[in-house]
Amino acid sequence: MKSKAIIISAVAAVVVIGGLVATHELAEDIAVAPAQLPQQVQAFVSTNFPGQNILYAQKDLDWFTWKYDVFLADGTEINFDTSNEWDKINTQMRAVPTQLIPAPVAATLTANFPAVVVTKIDKESWGYEVELANGLELKFNKQGAIKEMDD
Repeated sequence: MKSKAIIISAVAAVVVIGGLVATHELAEDIAVAPAQLPQQVQAFVSTNFPGQNILYAQKDLDWFTWKYDVFLADGTEINFDTSNEWDKINTQMRAVPTQLIPAPVAATLTANFPAVVVTKIDKESWGYEVELANGLELKFNKQGAIKEMDD
């Protein structure tokens, strides 16, 4: 009798987890009017990308919370995490605003690549992934040390 209850509980858990995974994978991007973005996202864009209009914005369901993707008129794409903090910035071939590059990473870049601008930066759990205008891709730990380089 006890083993039957365990089997039924296990099957129920698999069904619930499967449903959650399916719901997560089926969640589609939803277009959002720029004025309906969280205030923190709007302020970030206006402060760090002055004069750039938001052409398109969307929100994605990420395990019961929302993430936002914002596309600016100049081609810049900014991804925001569930706390409405930037997670990834891709400016195509323009420079990522220097105030957005963490100080330890900026110091290493200035020392080793003084004339090259950052065109993409991505926060990771271990540090930052950065792409330079010359095509070089760098991985930094949180202390700003280069951990990997790829061209």
